[in-house]
Amino acid sequence: MKQKTVEYYISEIKRMKAEKNAIILAHYYQTGDIQDIADFIGDSLALSQKAAANNADIILFAGVKFMAETAKILAPDKKVLLPDVNAGCSLADSCKAVDFEKFIKENPGRTIISYVNTTAEIKALSDIICTSSNAVQIVESLPPYEKILFAPDRNLGNYVLNKTGRDMVIWNGTCHVHEEFSLEAILRLKKENPDAKIIVHPECELPVRMVADFIGSTSELLHFTKTDTANCYIVATEAGIIHQMKKLNPGKKYIPAPGIDSTCGCSECSFMKLVTIEKIYNCLRDEKPEILVDMNILAKAQKPIKRMIEISDKLGL
Repeated sequence: MKQKTVEYYISEIKRMKAEKNAIILAHYYQTGDIQDIADFIGDSLALSQKAAANNADIILFAGVKFMAETAKILAPDKKVLLPDVNAGCSLADSCKAVDFEKFIKENPGRTIISYVNTTAEIKALSDIICTSSNAVQIVESLPPYEKILFAPDRNLGNYVLNKTGRDMVIWNGTCHVHEEFSLEAILRLKKENPDAKIIVHPECELPVRMVADFIGSTSELLHFTKTDTANCYIVATEAGIIHQMKKLNPGKKYIPAPGIDSTCGCSECSFMKLVTIEKIYNCLRDEKPEILVDMNILAKAQKPIKRMIEISDKLGL
C-alpha cells in the first residue's frame, strides 16, 4: 500500500474541515506544520475566547487535554476532538482534585484563582480561571483586601505575588518544560550573544526570571519580539513559539534556551509534540477521540472560565 504524503494529509484535512464545518485551534507550542494548517493559533486566553465564539460544528484542538476540555466547557453543544488523548500536561497532573479540595479546606475564606492549565475538576472547584496573559490583571481586578488561593503553578503564582503584593497562598505545582531551563546555559548563550535579549515565560523559576530582559506569556513574548528593536533573542519558553516569531520577523535571530538535561539545544513539551499532522487527519476523519466532560462538572467549571473571559474582555485583553 502506498504511503500517504504530508501533502495528502493537508489536502484531506482542508477538504474535511469544509465538509464537516470544523475548525482547528492550535497552541503556539505545536510544531510549525500544524500551526500552518490551523484556523486559529494562540495562547490559552485567545484559544479560550475563540472556543467560546465560533460558528463551527466541530472543534479539533491541536494542543493538550486541558485545552480541549476548556473548549468543551465553553462550547458544550459542539463536538470537541483531541488527536491524541495522551497529550496531557505535567502541570495539570500536579494538582489532583482530591488533594486540591483538602488544600482549599486548609485555607478557608480565600478566592480560588486557578490557572487554565488544570483539569475540568479543578476548574469546577475554582472561583476564577486565569492564564499567563491575564493572571496579574485578574488578581488586581479583585479588591485589595481579598485573600487569594492560587493554583497550580508556583512560579507563575510567585510572579503574580511579586507583581501585586496580594495576600496569596500558592499550590506547589510546576511545568516540566519551564521548570527545567538551565540558568547556566542561558548565561553562557548571553555571553556568546551579548546583544541578545533574554525573554522568559513567568512559569520559569525565579533565577531565570531575574536575568530576563522581558517576562511575558507566549502571546506577549511574540508581540515583544515583533515590536522590540533588538535583533537577537534567547527564548525561555517552549520552542514551538519560535515558528511564529520567525514568520513575523524572519530577519531576526531566535535562540531556544536549553533545558538542564537538553540534548537538542531546546526545551520542548513532549505532550504537545504528541499531536501530528497524521493524527489530525485520522481524528478529523473518524471524529474521535472526542472529549467529553461530566455535565455537572462542566456546569460548575463554566462559571469561573466565563468570569475570566468577562474580566479580560472588560480590560481589553
